[in-house]
Amino acid sequence: MFVKSTLAAVAVLASLAGTAVAPATAAPAQAPTQAQAEAPSPAPVVGQPLAGTHAHNDYEHDRPLFDALDHGFTSVEADVWLVDGELRVAHDLADAKQGVTLESLYLDPLRDLVRSQPGHSVYPKWDGSLQLLIDIKSEGESTYAAIEQELAEHRDIMSRYTNGKVKTGPVTAVISGNRPLATMQAQDKRFSFYDGRAADLASGLPAALMPLVSDNWTKLFTWQGVGPMPEAERAKLRAFVTTAHANGYRVRFWATPDQPGTARDAVWTELADAGVDHINTDDLVGLQQFLTARGA
Repeated sequence: MFVKSTLAAVAVLASLAGTAVAPATAAPAQAPTQAQAEAPSPAPVVGQPLAGTHAHNDYEHDRPLFDALDHGFTSVEADVWLVDGELRVAHDLADAKQGVTLESLYLDPLRDLVRSQPGHSVYPKWDGSLQLLIDIKSEGESTYAAIEQELAEHRDIMSRYTNGKVKTGPVTAVISGNRPLATMQAQDKRFSFYDGRAADLASGLPAALMPLVSDNWTKLFTWQGVGPMPEAERAKLRAFVTTAHANGYRVRFWATPDQPGTARDAVWTELADAGVDHINTDDLVGLQQFLTARGA
């Protein structure tokens, strides 16, 4: 009787104190040690870097940025809209969602990745720089200003231009789309570079401003990979690349055939043989296999 009364009294006191009596067999939870709490998360898996690769509309893949890196891509593309102060990533304005931003999809993950990799690079001990092609879809001046602000907040990983000199970082941002050329030319300091067009080949713009020249393949060439490439077009392509490289510019074409098959392979072969620096594709696996087979 005394035992029962005692147990009942303990239960009443515990309920009044707002506590529960734990079973005698329950083990106390173990707090993580300081080392466990501070341990960095494992770095994402990345492939072997492949020169000549460019992930067109990279954000449309299941894992933006990381699917491309898994397949060794050294250039990725993001379309941006400035909406309510955010640099939202989407092809169309209607799809630009709050929180899906240049920072969340690219800049923050790249900073974390670079900090976790040996050699302070996107790929382990890689001496190259990942090209982040930022295609401005909204008004150029205001969007560019917002981009520069974001890049400045990630300055530890970004290439930069300062008073005529370029310091290459793990990531190089190149501005495409609605590009404010005059503003960029006038800046003594910036964290981004200009994506030129075919008409800019003979412009004399310095590579410190315009390291890349891109254009629509269908506006310059008629050949779509069916049958042999006409000799006149092959000569035009190689002259284009030679001129660009002589001025320190890299070359990219968009709107090349991208459906798997012999036509695409034929165009990719001509692009690679001519020395085109970035082959544009949505098919990450296809281009990786193509370039690997060539021994790129």
